[in-house]
Amino acid sequence: MGSYILRRFLLFFPTLLGVMVINFLIIQAAPGGPVEQAIAQIQGHEVDASARVGGDGGELSSSQQIRQRSEGSTSKYRGAQGLDPELIAELERMYGFDKPAHERFYQMMVRYLQFDFGESFYRDQTVVDIVIDKMPVSISLGLWTTLLVYLISIPLGVTKAVRDGSKFDVWTSGVIVIGNAVPGFMFAIFLIVLFAGGSYFDIFPLRGLTSPEWDQFGLFHKLTDYFWHLALPIASMVIGGFAGLTLLTKNSFLDEINKQYVMTARAKGLEERRVLYGHVFRNAMLIVIAGFPSAFVNILFTGSLLTEIIFSLDGLGLLGYEATVNRDYPIMFATLYFFTLLGLVMQLVSDLTYTLVDPRIDFESREV
Repeated sequence: MGSYILRRFLLFFPTLLGVMVINFLIIQAAPGGPVEQAIAQIQGHEVDASARVGGDGGELSSSQQIRQRSEGSTSKYRGAQGLDPELIAELERMYGFDKPAHERFYQMMVRYLQFDFGESFYRDQTVVDIVIDKMPVSISLGLWTTLLVYLISIPLGVTKAVRDGSKFDVWTSGVIVIGNAVPGFMFAIFLIVLFAGGSYFDIFPLRGLTSPEWDQFGLFHKLTDYFWHLALPIASMVIGGFAGLTLLTKNSFLDEINKQYVMTARAKGLEERRVLYGHVFRNAMLIVIAGFPSAFVNILFTGSLLTEIIFSLDGLGLLGYEATVNRDYPIMFATLYFFTLLGLVMQLVSDLTYTLVDPRIDFESREV
């Protein structure tokens, strides 16, 4: 196992480098970088997210573009007509664009290998401090959602497999189809309307991870307040996420139940409960349980953006969206680097989990 882990660690850097190179090239080619945004602000153009959706966001109108061409502007930035070239050069130095792209990428990767992620362009904070500040929200959503999804999906999937074709299987399949078809944010809106003062009951809060006076509460009151705020966001994410895992669990069980060793165990007179949970469960749950680390990462970093927006939760999903809209490159690249590295580590953890679930699995003889 030691040599397998070493080989996987050696693959981390080329994989990480490839991901960073591809995203760096894509982002550099995209219009509306930080220098363009600074110029747009100087020129008095709106550059927020709503303006971009509406087609404004610092883009020149057709009349402005014609005027710029007629004035013979040679600037490589839109909207730079009439601005002092020294000001443009100062903006480039401020955002690091006074160097060639390959040099900027090299310097960035050298810093990142030392876990020096720099400072945000617009927040006057280090990227590490910003991410740490947003982490509690995303970890709360990701951890509790993943745990609840597994706690619901595994027993439900096992029961559906054991009672395959029964009325219980048919009715629960209908619920699963609905849960799989309706987006999680639609459930979030429904829960708000029903339980958060929308039209019916006013039971749960709509903003934040805790109450403003949370620091003054006792331990029990802190815990209840914390889960009180998380109830609706987690419920909306669980409803939208349990369907796939339930079907995977059911199909894994059905596949194992029909194998020869199960028939042999039954022929020997073993109790059905012992056959199911002593033999079938370990083999059927291998792929389900081993996928827990990667499932947590997926929910943590990709599944909570709309939930954070709807419930006013300031987490990593919202941070990544705002950084992309504002072209806050330090946050964009640093979070990409960190999340990719974490994803690689969690994938290795998933592989190691296989050996914990079934010690017969041997990765030593397997080619990476």
